[in-house]
Amino acid sequence: MDELEFMRGRVYGADHDDPGPRPGRVYAHLVGGPLDGLLLDVTDLPEGERDRGVSLATELGRYGTGGRSAYGPRPGDPRRFDWRGDVP
Repeated sequence: MDELEFMRGRVYGADHDDPGPRPGRVYAHLVGGPLDGLLLDVTDLPEGERDRGVSLATELGRYGTGGRSAYGPRPGDPRRFDWRGDVP
């Protein structure tokens, strides 16, 4: 199994021993960029923040350790967050 396959269906920021989605939570699929295929728990994210998108820490992006990847809701499909680019 390659790294991309390993990461699919996992929740961003979840414990490595229990990386899957949990019942009663709401998730968005991250599409594109270094976190492609991960799920993002948006249950407690206020609607205004959800509409603006998120900046997620990752070592996998353009800027390596300390960098972030920006994702925002797809127009017409807020259950998918599309990659907008990497930021330092």
